Amino acid sequence: MPGDLSLLDTDLPVWAAPMAGGPSTPALVTAAARAGGLGFLAGGYKTPADLAAQIAQVRANGAVFGVNLFAPNPVPVAPDAYRAYAHALQPEADRCGLTLPTETVTEDDDAWADKLDLLFNSPVPLVSFTFGLPRPDTVRALQDAGSLVAQCVTTPSEALVAAESGADLLIVQASAAGGHSATLTPDRPLASVDLPDLVSDVRHTVPLPVIATGGIATPADVAAALRAGACAAMVGTVLLRTHESGASAPHKSALVDPAFTETVLTHAFTGRPARALRNRFTDTYQPLAPLGYPALHHLSGPLRRAATSAGDTDLIHLWAGTGYRQAHEESAAQALTRLADRT
Repeated sequence: MPGDLSLLDTDLPVWAAPMAGGPSTPALVTAAARAGGLGFLAGGYKTPADLAAQIAQVRANGAVFGVNLFAPNPVPVAPDAYRAYAHALQPEADRCGLTLPTETVTEDDDAWADKLDLLFNSPVPLVSFTFGLPRPDTVRALQDAGSLVAQCVTTPSEALVAAESGADLLIVQASAAGGHSATLTPDRPLASVDLPDLVSDVRHTVPLPVIATGGIATPADVAAALRAGACAAMVGTVLLRTHESGASAPHKSALVDPAFTETVLTHAFTGRPARALRNRFTDTYQPLAPLGYPALHHLSGPLRRAATSAGDTDLIHLWAGTGYRQAHEESAAQALTRLADRT
């Protein structure tokens, strides 16, 4: 039955969000399932082979889980704007011994077709999409293979389009979320709507089950999302410091460092809007950065990796939602059950 979440066999109404770039390890996804919830492997930025290996690892643990993919929805960047931004970043790269590709714009689709083939041939319980919409025939093929399909949306109008594409359920994300926004229109300002209100608006627009996410950091936040009509709440930032998280040591430390006092929405790191701890990079380069994904992601990637290796939090993309101070050093199971008020 489309939209039947009972097929996922979960009884904890708090799930672990997919966090691309390392935090969402197989251990974290398995821990979420063993706590009674559900976790997602983050397919973004992984090679198909690496994603297949992680799927096999989680499957061997007997976990119910999902896989999240970045659906292609590129934001073209003007060549002149790209070159100007690359030249602006080069002094930072010089200090790291790097030369940025100032003339070569790298665009890709994150191995979209190969990752879909993997999921067609090795179905998982739940597949979710963010950044863009898969074609309806892609959704049907995944459903025919035995997967439920979820679409990440940020507005009621996006929810309508997702429903028309055939999605079984919706992941409704508020702008308070850490990391990239799921917006389908990254060139437009994000609406600042409280998550319970957004969930209610979507539920009144589309008759599909809703998973709520974005800024959830306390049991009260979870309860508010469920009262608004969500079937479950999904959290990411509050899991970044858990034992199973693959977040970098500088990232984990920054979440509790009093020097970091707020989060900001920025496209300076990747060319798509994302929420991060405010640091020197966001202050300096947000005013200079053009929109352009994935071009800016590839441009700044070497610099961000070097900064992470050096522990230089001035230059790292410290993804964080507004409730980042609630990220504790504990097991993922403790975090999820605490948020579900089942401690």
